[in-house]
Amino acid sequence: MPRRSRSTPASKRNSWRRRVSPAASPPRSPEPAAPAPPEQTRTGQDQRSIVQAALYRDGRRVSSPSSLAETFRLLREDPAGMAWIGLHRPTEAELRALAEEFDLHELAVEDAMEAHQRSKLERYGETLFVVLRAARYLDALEEVDFGELHVFVGRDFVITVRHGTAPDLSAVRRRMETDPGLLALGPEAVLYAILDAVVDGYAPVVAGVQNDIDEIETEVFGGDPAVSRRIYELSREMVEFQRATRPLVGMLHGLMAGFAKYGTDEELQRYLRDVADHVTHISERVDGFRQALADILTVNATLVTQQQNAEMRALAEAGFEQNEEIKKISAWAAILFAPTLVGTIYGMNFQNMPELHWGFGYPFAILLMAGVCLTLYFVFKRRDWL
Repeated sequence: MPRRSRSTPASKRNSWRRRVSPAASPPRSPEPAAPAPPEQTRTGQDQRSIVQAALYRDGRRVSSPSSLAETFRLLREDPAGMAWIGLHRPTEAELRALAEEFDLHELAVEDAMEAHQRSKLERYGETLFVVLRAARYLDALEEVDFGELHVFVGRDFVITVRHGTAPDLSAVRRRMETDPGLLALGPEAVLYAILDAVVDGYAPVVAGVQNDIDEIETEVFGGDPAVSRRIYELSREMVEFQRATRPLVGMLHGLMAGFAKYGTDEELQRYLRDVADHVTHISERVDGFRQALADILTVNATLVTQQQNAEMRALAEAGFEQNEEIKKISAWAAILFAPTLVGTIYGMNFQNMPELHWGFGYPFAILLMAGVCLTLYFVFKRRDWL
C-alpha cells in the first residue's frame, strides 16, 4: 500500500528507532500537555474501538487526538513526534485506515483482525508486529483468563490492538508518561513497557496456580471424587499458559540479537534482558506446573484404582459371607423338611394305609424322621455347610 508523505527530514527517519535529543529537537509546541484520559472505550459511534490516541515529543504528551484522522494529521505536521494509538477490537475499516497511513503489511493486519493468534514476533520491513497473550488470575472462579494483544511498532508510531480485558495498557501509558526519559527513547521503549507489563501480569497467575495445585494435592489424598475434573481443567489452562509464555523466550532473544543492528539504547537493552530473564523463569515454572499436574493425575488415578479394588474386595467378601449364610439356611431347611414330609404322609386320613394300625408305627415314624435328619446333618456338616 502506498504510504502518505509527511515531508519527513531524512535525518529523522534513518533508523528503526529514533532518539531525539533536547538540543536537536525542534521548539516545543506551546500547547500544554493534555492529561491522559481513562483507558476505556469511547462511546462515540465512529470511535467506539479507539481506546486512546496520543502524540508525544521528547517523551511528553503534546496532544490527545479524538479520532484517527486527527492523529494522522498531527503526526504529519510534527515530524519529531511519535503516535501511540490504542484500539480495542477495532473494525476492519479502522485497521485498513491504519494500514494505509502507516504502511502496515496486509498479513499482519489480517492477523490483527482474526485474533486467536499464537505469541510471535515478525518483522515487515521497518515495522515490527508482535502478538502477546496476556493472562490474569480470577480468584472468585479460580481460573486463568487469557487476553490477546497485537502491537505494531514503527519508526514513529506504536499501535496496540487489544482483544480481551488483559493487559491493562492504561497503567503502561501512565508509567511511561511519568518517565519522559524512557519514553523519549521512542517506540521501542513503549514495546519494552508493554512486554514488561504482560510478563509482570504472569506473576499473580503463577501464584494463583501454585495455590490451586496445593489445594488439589490435599483433595487428592483426602479422597475428593471431584478432584479429577479440577486437575483436568487446570491442566488445560496450563497448556494455554505454556503457549503464551514459551514463545516469548525466543521472541525476546530475537530482539536482543538485533540490538547492535538497530542501535538499541544500552539502558533499554538492560531492561529487555531483565524482561527476558523473567520470561524464562515464568516459562520454567509453567513447565513445572504441567509436570506436577501430570504426576498428580497419575497419583489420583492410582488412588482411585486402589479405592475401587478395595470396594470390590469388600463386595466380594460380603457376597462370600452372604453365600455362607444362605448355605446354612438351606441346610437347616432341608433337615427340617424331612420330618415334615414323613409327618405329612402319615397325617393323611386314609383308612387303608400301611403301618397305620401297626403297634410300632408311631415309634417307627419317629425313628425314621430322626434318622433322616441325622443323615442330612452329617452330610451338610461334611461339606462345611453347617
